[in-house]
Amino acid sequence: MVDRRGILSFLAITFGITYLVEGLLIASGFRIGGRPAIYGQLAVAGVMWAPALATVLTIKFVTREGFAVTNVRFGSWRPYLETALVIPAVFAVIYGLTWLLGLGRPDWNLIQFRAQMESLGADLSSMPPSSQVLPLMLLATMLFTPFINGLLGFGEELGWRGYLLPKLMPLGKARAYVLVGVIWGLWHAPLILVGFNYPGHPLLGVLWMSGLTTTLGVYINELSLRYRSSILAGWMHGIFNSQAYGIWRLLFPGVNALWGGVTGVVGILVWLVLGIWLMRRGDVG
Repeated sequence: MVDRRGILSFLAITFGITYLVEGLLIASGFRIGGRPAIYGQLAVAGVMWAPALATVLTIKFVTREGFAVTNVRFGSWRPYLETALVIPAVFAVIYGLTWLLGLGRPDWNLIQFRAQMESLGADLSSMPPSSQVLPLMLLATMLFTPFINGLLGFGEELGWRGYLLPKLMPLGKARAYVLVGVIWGLWHAPLILVGFNYPGHPLLGVLWMSGLTTTLGVYINELSLRYRSSILAGWMHGIFNSQAYGIWRLLFPGVNALWGGVTGVVGILVWLVLGIWLMRRGDVG
C-alpha cells in the first residue's frame, strides 16, 4: 500500500524549500551562465540537502516510522569500486558516440577553457600543457572529487532513493522508477529555466532533464535496491556529478546540450540501455 501521507509530505517540503530558495535567487538576478555569484552557488549546493531535510521532517513529525526505512548503510565495498569505474567508462562511451556522430569535437588543447580563464583575468603562463592537464583532471574526477560531490549527492539521495523510491515500490518497479525520475527532473526546473545544463532551451531543457534523471535513475535505483544502501546512491550521484561537470565539459565544450553529451539524447539513451541491461539481470526483487 502506498503511503500517500508520507509521500505528499516529503514532496511538499522538498519542493517548497527548493523552489523558494531558488526562486528568491532567480528574482535577485542569479543566473547559471557566465560566472554565477558565489552566494548563489553556495545556496544551490545547500539546496541539494532539501530532500534529506524533508525525509527527516516527514519521518520525525508526520509518519513517525523510524529511519531504518531509508537504508542508511554502507554495505559491501564492491559496488562502490565498481561504480567508480563503470560511470567514468559510460561517460567515455557517451562522448565517444557524440564525437563519432558529429555532435561534438574534443578540444584537445583546451583552447576554449584557456580563453575563458584569461577572460576572467587568470594568469595561465605557468599552466602545464593540456597533455598533462587532462590526465590529472581525469584522475581527480575519479579519485578525489567523488567524495565531495558524494556528500552533496547524499543529501538528495537520502530523499530520492532512501525515502521516495521505497515508498513508491508498491506501485511496481516500472511505475516507481518513472515517477522518481520525473520528480527528480522537475525538482531541477527552476535552475533549468535560467540556464542550467540546457542554456537557451528552458522548456525543452526541463523535459530533457526529466528524461536524463529517469534513465540515469534506473541504474542508481537498481543498485541502491540491490545493496539496500542510500549511501551507495549518494556515492554514485557524486561520481556522476564529478564526471558531468568536470573533464568532459572542458574537453567537449561545443556540444549541443539537447543532442550530444551526457545531457542530450545520446547520454539519455546510453543510460537507458545500461539501466535496462541491469534490470534484465533480475537481481532485484
